Amino acid sequence: MEAFALLLAATFNAGTVLAIAALGLLINERAGIVNLGAEGMMLVAAIAGYATAVHTGNDWLAFGAGAMAGALLAAAFGVLVIWLNTNQYATGLALSLFGAGFSAFAGIAYTQEKLSERPHFEIPGLADVPFFGPAMFRQHPMVYLAVLLTIAIAWFLYRSRAGLVLRAVGESPESAHALGYPVRRIRLAAVMVGGALCGVAGAYISVVYTPLWVEGMIAGKGWIALALTTFATWRPARVLLGAYLFGGVTMLQFHLQGEGVQIPSQFLTMLPYVATIVVLVLISRNANFIKVNMPASIGKPFFPGS
Repeated sequence: MEAFALLLAATFNAGTVLAIAALGLLINERAGIVNLGAEGMMLVAAIAGYATAVHTGNDWLAFGAGAMAGALLAAAFGVLVIWLNTNQYATGLALSLFGAGFSAFAGIAYTQEKLSERPHFEIPGLADVPFFGPAMFRQHPMVYLAVLLTIAIAWFLYRSRAGLVLRAVGESPESAHALGYPVRRIRLAAVMVGGALCGVAGAYISVVYTPLWVEGMIAGKGWIALALTTFATWRPARVLLGAYLFGGVTMLQFHLQGEGVQIPSQFLTMLPYVATIVVLVLISRNANFIKVNMPASIGKPFFPGS
């Protein structure tokens, strides 16, 4: 039971990274924009957050730096695809490649740097509860904030006027424009918020999840987060559940290795990506289900006055 509690705790930790990034991408796609640059934004945010943590010793400033880096890259992406009408998919891939190269260059000086001793968090009273304490109540505050963020985004999308406008822009930008809403500015704001959340996820990886800087350390998590939005059919609660599912699969490989299970490490490393492919294939079998939940204008450019 103790080993299972530790596996569960690691699952929540790993799932938090995917949840925060995927929630940001969900906001993008609800506004009708597909950003394939999540991997690059998270890498740049990871080095920005790590460098800030090294120089200030403050994790929250590091998260802020990561959010700012992600938002700035997302803003550049937004200007290109929303105002200059470049192809969303090609621009997103270019952003991902740029982020990988720039973070590798900027991170050269921080490869050997080490962070100060990491603080340990626990909720007094609950942290000592058998099984549930180690599994759920000794987590970094960002784990709990991810759950609150999911609730807040769900409320925003389905219970607020601003969320209704955002969804309307993703469904029919022409109709929203005819009603007087600034479609392009709304889309840019959504893209920047999504980029900021991807940035927080990237900074969380380098500062908390694996407190160090290594080139390419995001290791495909941006792509998994992108797949999660489809897996969750663009619903925030399902994003959180899916993130924990994929986080559990990721941590299972280390748990099995620790238990001495004789399975090739390469196969275990493949598990998260195989699970991603299998889930997407299963969901794609029901095209009508995807169409009902998918924003109607996702990935489509909008030309005011056309």
